[in-house]
Amino acid sequence: MYTASDLRKGLKIEIDGQPYIITDFDFSKPGKGQAIYNCKLKNMLTGTTLARSYRSNDKFDKPELSETRLEFSYEDNGAYIFTNSDFEEVRVPADVLGNNKYFLMDNMPVDALLFNGQVIEVQLPYLVERTVVSCEVGAKGNTASGKVTKPATVEGGYTLAVPLFINEGDVIRIDTRTGEYSDRVRS
Repeated sequence: MYTASDLRKGLKIEIDGQPYIITDFDFSKPGKGQAIYNCKLKNMLTGTTLARSYRSNDKFDKPELSETRLEFSYEDNGAYIFTNSDFEEVRVPADVLGNNKYFLMDNMPVDALLFNGQVIEVQLPYLVERTVVSCEVGAKGNTASGKVTKPATVEGGYTLAVPLFINEGDVIRIDTRTGEYSDRVRS
């Protein structure tokens, strides 16, 4: 059980049977009366956000969250199948993965967050290597801004902005947290 004084950014609490994470937090103590804890909360199941204010005597439940290590196996009609350490299959819907589905590779280890036995979040390694399968030829000139990019599609179908010197067949690193180009591994 948490009290209002435990509230801080990043804390996970349960409200009406749903897990929420505090994305923004502000504490204020008026001259008279109780302290006020203003929070912005994000629902970890639906992604919706809400703003709430709490008093110092409010209490919150701790959500039943657990973390586990899974390994990606295959994709099956919009669901992604992972295996746990006991070789049991775990189905994860595509909406839980979001853009991370483009970065999955066979036997890739991932960290999964579960709420009441259901996977609600999958965290991939921060950097993945992918081969560029198509991109435009980079044109010289107009590089005064220093940040000239072109679109490129990598294996798996993900499209991102890359520097002009990247060509088809190059292997690049992509930051899975942002979906952006990190660096070139080899050409």
